[in-house]
Amino acid sequence: MSKVCEITGKRAMFGNNVSFSINKTRRRFDVNLSKKRFFIPEEDRWVTLKVSAKGLKIINKKGIAAVLKEAKAQGLVK
Repeated sequence: MSKVCEITGKRAMFGNNVSFSINKTRRRFDVNLSKKRFFIPEEDRWVTLKVSAKGLKIINKKGIAAVLKEAKAQGLVK
């Protein structure tokens, strides 16, 4: 399983650690992901998603059914 948000599609970014002497070494900026269960009342079932903090805010704003519909259209969720 990759570290990708199933709602927003966010994934890890790469950059540099820069020391005081301006030496640069590669590093990863990981996504703030959490595994969360959501109940979909229209389908009367539970869905488990790996979502970022931004994805949770989107779900709270629009509702799980609308967000899943958009994510399926974009190909982020099966």
